[in-house]
Amino acid sequence: MIRISSLELPVHHNEEVLEKKILALLGIRKKDLISFTVVKKSLDVRKKENIRYSYMIDANVKDEGIILKKIRNASVSTFTPHPYTIPGRGNRPLRHRPVIIGAGPAGLFAGLLLAKSGYCPLILERGEEAVKRAVTVRKFWEDGILDPDSNVTFGEGGAGTFSDGKLNTLVKDEAGRNSEVLKTFVGFGADSEILILQKPHIGTDRLIGIITNLRKEIERLGGTVKFRCRAESFLSENGRVTGIRTDSGETIACEVLIFAGGHSARDTIRRFHTQGIVMEAKPFAVGLRVQHPQHMIDLSQFGPAEAEFLSPASYRLAAKASDGRGVYTFCMCPGGYVVNASCEKGFLSVNGMSYHGRAGVNANSAVIVTVSPSDFPSEDPLSGIEFQERMERKAFQAGEGRIPVQLYEDFKNGQISTKWGDVEPCFKGETAFADLNGILPTELCRSIKEGMESFGNKISGFNRPDAVLAGVESRTSSPVKIPRNENMEAGTEGFYPCGEGAGYAGGITSAAMDGMKTAEQIIRTYGLPSD
Repeated sequence: MIRISSLELPVHHNEEVLEKKILALLGIRKKDLISFTVVKKSLDVRKKENIRYSYMIDANVKDEGIILKKIRNASVSTFTPHPYTIPGRGNRPLRHRPVIIGAGPAGLFAGLLLAKSGYCPLILERGEEAVKRAVTVRKFWEDGILDPDSNVTFGEGGAGTFSDGKLNTLVKDEAGRNSEVLKTFVGFGADSEILILQKPHIGTDRLIGIITNLRKEIERLGGTVKFRCRAESFLSENGRVTGIRTDSGETIACEVLIFAGGHSARDTIRRFHTQGIVMEAKPFAVGLRVQHPQHMIDLSQFGPAEAEFLSPASYRLAAKASDGRGVYTFCMCPGGYVVNASCEKGFLSVNGMSYHGRAGVNANSAVIVTVSPSDFPSEDPLSGIEFQERMERKAFQAGEGRIPVQLYEDFKNGQISTKWGDVEPCFKGETAFADLNGILPTELCRSIKEGMESFGNKISGFNRPDAVLAGVESRTSSPVKIPRNENMEAGTEGFYPCGEGAGYAGGITSAAMDGMKTAEQIIRTYGLPSD
């Protein structure tokens, strides 16, 4: 197989043009090209007058060795595919089937691998199955009545289900887990284009059905998923896990327990900490959601000639504030909505969401600032959680339970907005005008304002006076890390922390990959359960 790592073409081209470019680059005739596969496809928008698609191509050709000897091009090389493989089973005795806490991406993908390998895992999920959860969430957005166990954050699919379904990751992956995650999503109903796009996404409306199909496959393979079942505490003897106790008082015996509860399972994290699981405070980021007209972003990113053809555009921006803090955009949602993502009564947080078509009139993203344990100094490793809670409580109070919002100009001037500008607000959940300066610490607000001004130099209109801000974006990642050893256990033998809640992931794909990595370790260690 020959890999072409970089091949560029104008935006407006067809497959015939792509094939001709491949033939020319390899210096071969059409009859010598057996087949080719697009591995990756991305847009290069650095020159608005010459926007181009960049491809990575795998080509199967006749006389590969002869062709490679003739080519003097650094982008062309030989390539041997290494597909993902599940490790062979170990032989350590295992009496009970593995138990997984949480049916987010980490828990589901760990469960899928274990089920494929015959371990019949049991997944405990505090929320509802995805279809019922969608009804509960929609009702919350309409009437404001929160279900603390089934909401935008908790339930089948995890927090990512009610986001954009973005599947890009910065995790280096030599084992093929990234590709396997994407292939799995496609197998359960996602568009095949996610396999090649640089920034793949599924959309909330599609994710609900896909996650349901994934769970049903786990069940078909012998696994079990129990909904409305919250883990209260784990049981142990002589430094080894022996079981889990649920909120109903049920005790479930197990020697292998995977904690994949997500970054917002604060109650579970606190209980496990009191039971002796070592935890560390870690850096994370907090900020506000900002909305702009999608067409404005399209024009800035693509130029007037291609804005309509290539819409919707995305962006990723970063700056350094005067105090040295990093300010950057996060979880950008083209054509999306800002949603009330609260999961605890008396606290309020927001997130961004897009449907598959990304057809909303606004683009939104979080503008966030890096914070570290020095911002919430304490010997308590859970001090970052308390830092989040202070802001979320203020956000709830500022909006009286509704999403607190403010126009950017008013945010700079410290005055409560009284009416919308030309930016049409796109929210899921009720809103209320408030002063967002009172929610975040003063130094973080200052950094966000400096970042917004800097971003205005990169995208025209980003700092427009009527840009719509909402708070608070506090759940970007876990403020806690659960250290694990070379066997991926956390001190207590048989306790496996993974995914975002344990501090090892930052999105759907990376969480799924970490769940797979955890399951692999269990598979290569243990034989099949005897009960």
